[in-house]
Amino acid sequence: MNTNEHESEILDRLAEKVIGAAYEVSNSLGAGFLEKVYERALTCELTLRGLKTRQQVHYPVLYKGQPVGEYVGDLVVADMVLVELKCVERFMGEHTAQCINYLKASGLRLALIFNFQKPKVEWKRIIW
Repeated sequence: MNTNEHESEILDRLAEKVIGAAYEVSNSLGAGFLEKVYERALTCELTLRGLKTRQQVHYPVLYKGQPVGEYVGDLVVADMVLVELKCVERFMGEHTAQCINYLKASGLRLALIFNFQKPKVEWKRIIW
């Protein structure tokens, strides 16, 4: 097995754990809270599941090596998966674009977007 296949397997297993934790949060809290509530609850659930999780992670945006801005990702799990949380009627193209830009800025390869607005959490996987 080469390094890329091994990394892909690790990311797949990690994504499954994060998705499972998001379903647990959704099932426990239901819909209707602000994003920050779900962010804190998901952080708690991931920590209970033994996963290192950081909230509000800052990444510089560089232009020709010069800092020109900053992105702040909602969560980073195990220093490998970016997690973006939404409470919206439906996913939009700008949500995907936002995650792609976060991945570019962070150097990470996988992002998961969760929408807690509906009775059952919706999610989307983005690979860079």
